[in-house]
Amino acid sequence: MLKTSVITSGSKGNCILASSGNTNLLIDAGITFKKLNQALQTFEIPSEKINGILISHEHSDHVNGAGVLCRKTKAPLYITVQTYRRCKEKLGELPYPPVHFEVGDTIRINDLTVKTFTSSHDAIDSCNFVIFHQDYPDKQLAIATDLGYSPQILINNLREATTIILESNHDVKMLLEGPYDWHLKQRIKSNVGHLSNEQAVGVISQIISDKLEHLFLAHLSEINNSPDLAYNLMNNFLTSISATTKLIMTSQTEHTPLFNV
Repeated sequence: MLKTSVITSGSKGNCILASSGNTNLLIDAGITFKKLNQALQTFEIPSEKINGILISHEHSDHVNGAGVLCRKTKAPLYITVQTYRRCKEKLGELPYPPVHFEVGDTIRINDLTVKTFTSSHDAIDSCNFVIFHQDYPDKQLAIATDLGYSPQILINNLREATTIILESNHDVKMLLEGPYDWHLKQRIKSNVGHLSNEQAVGVISQIISDKLEHLFLAHLSEINNSPDLAYNLMNNFLTSISATTKLIMTSQTEHTPLFNV
């Protein structure tokens, strides 16, 4: 059975654990080894049991710790060629040559299958992931963050997921009235920026079914959002349609428990 925890999520660093018990994958590595190891100890997973680190794109909050984590865990790095070229110097020397994939590829890592699909973000080769165990293909984890909008390819890849980690980055009013300069506000609101709370609800409204057991709201802005705003908006929608989906908030400072996918 596949389990997942969002170890940290936000502009200061992102990292997600997907674990089958036999195989442990990290999705993104924008954190320190110390912070990762603290979470892994909670889950009783030795750091040397990490089997791979997948990178979604080259922005620092997703790759800052990747080189160190690879060296400490001796895990291979899975990354597209273009993304690797953008952050090669930051990564430093790796214990193994990077394993390159193209966005759209399906990757097999031991008993886990990882489907990759393109995401709309201002990065060179940005992607998102769907992960499932070979013996439980109907239990799927979808990870969808750093999205400017929700194209049909996103909706198609979320439909079968039983657990979704979805960006709910900002409240539009807080963003527009907040301290960021106008150029940055435009970037965040653009089709290659980040999903607002309202857009996150719009995504879920298109794919919600009894199949969706867990929904994590992720990548919340500390400046342009609040956990209460994001939670209440999504929870009100789920309540209005009598959905049984469990809603889970992620944090920049604390990891979530391990949930069955």
